[in-house]
Amino acid sequence: MEELIKQLKQFNEERDWDKFHSPENLAKSISIESAELLECFQWDSENYNKEEVCEELADVFTYCIQMAMKLNINPEEIILKKLEKTKKKYPVEKSKGVSTKYNKL
Repeated sequence: MEELIKQLKQFNEERDWDKFHSPENLAKSISIESAELLECFQWDSENYNKEEVCEELADVFTYCIQMAMKLNINPEEIILKKLEKTKKKYPVEKSKGVSTKYNKL
């Protein structure tokens, strides 16, 4: 993760793009790229182009990591913290094999 962050930072610095990366703009970009990822499955969810999915997924990850960088947040820490919270909302004995929302388990 450190190498990835280092390379993203260098990429942005070389292009002087950090000035465009406000949290608001990054949130917009995450949403836009997420919609493009969803578009890969729009008409046929079984015969999608995996290369296109990977490219759009990479865009989503990139903007998410850039937002974490901008807010001085460690992505690994916040993901693990949220996972612990989610484990409590969805205990295995109640949620295994079902997609029911936590408040209806």
